Amino acid sequence: MTIDLEVYPYLAFLNYWLNKEDKYSLQGPFISGFYTELKSYLKKELQQQDPFVRERAILSTERGQIQVVDYGAGSKKLKEKKRITAQIYKYSTTKRKFSTIYSFLIAQTPAEHVIELGTCLGINTLYLSQETKGKLYSFEGSPSLVEKARSLHQSPQIEYMEGEISDTLPFHLQAKGKVDFVLIDATHTKEATLRYFQIILPYLHEKSIVAIADIYWSREMTTAWKEILRTTEVSLSLDFYECGVLFFRKGITKSHHVLSV
Repeated sequence: MTIDLEVYPYLAFLNYWLNKEDKYSLQGPFISGFYTELKSYLKKELQQQDPFVRERAILSTERGQIQVVDYGAGSKKLKEKKRITAQIYKYSTTKRKFSTIYSFLIAQTPAEHVIELGTCLGINTLYLSQETKGKLYSFEGSPSLVEKARSLHQSPQIEYMEGEISDTLPFHLQAKGKVDFVLIDATHTKEATLRYFQIILPYLHEKSIVAIADIYWSREMTTAWKEILRTTEVSLSLDFYECGVLFFRKGITKSHHVLSV
């Protein structure tokens, strides 16, 4: 790992902290109401027991090895192709707060067609499925990770799409059409992140929401995020440091907000 890749997220967090806004600075009824509702939802949900505490406990203690196929930037901590499940969980799984945020975001959409890019061990998939009314399609390039996610939880609501995302995603969208919510949490390179967004963009609608995880994972991920923000169709964007959120609503002035959660 280069020094820059290791240090950059800390420098980015300092910049995020210096620029973040409070709720009183938010102008417009939509963003003000959305942020208030999100904070209230998080407070209520995080006071209760994690609905997937059992699955997290299983993965956090499992010592079996998984052969991982990486198509992108890989892991900062785990370089071997064979990785211990508990270590994958420790270094590559979303913390409960942001899994809960993704669940909340889905609930703000029609939630009929939901896409997750990057299944990993399947923890986020469980949270996303909570608010999905139709079908959740989880895309993953590593067959062994798909197998692990399937073993963790079986549901007719969830369909795992195995294979390189750049190949499987276009065919899926051509067949299924408009998308309500997308979580991009795969590959972690500028090129791939921009490519995934461009593939998805024609299938988004006014009530769609896109979340991009790890926007400060590296300088190139931040560059990808900033390029996406300039997209004409994006009307509102939120920076939560751990992820960025995009809206495509008509009738609101284009704006960007750096917020804490």
